[in-house]
Parts: sequence; structure tokens; C-alpha cells
Amino acid sequence: MTQSPTESTSPGDEAPAGTPGSGEDICPTCKGSGKTINGSACPICGGTGKVIEGIGGG
Repeated sequence: MTQSPTESTSPGDEAPAGTPGSGEDICPTCKGSGKTINGSACPICGGTGKVIEGIGGG
């Protein structure tokens, strides 16, 4: 599932989807499952299992 730049971001996102220098990565909190240990939606990725992070370096 890909967000458009006009959609809201999840708390774990560093930038909106489509931002130059960013890309989708597995959520480090839920490890891509989208769920917490108790089965509720992960508060970091919003249940998607993915976050938008800066890529590259500088």
C-alpha cells in the first residue's frame, strides 16, 4: 500500500511518500507485521508494517 503525498503520515514516517530521498522500509517496531504483541495495530506504522524513511547519505 503506497501513500500519496497528500495522505497523512504515520508517527514512524520521516517524510510523506514520494518525497525525494525517501523510501519505504519495514517498521522497526513491529518488524513488518503491522501489529503489537497484544494484536492491536502498531502505533508507529499505523498497522501497515511499513514506514517512510530517508535513504542515501550525506
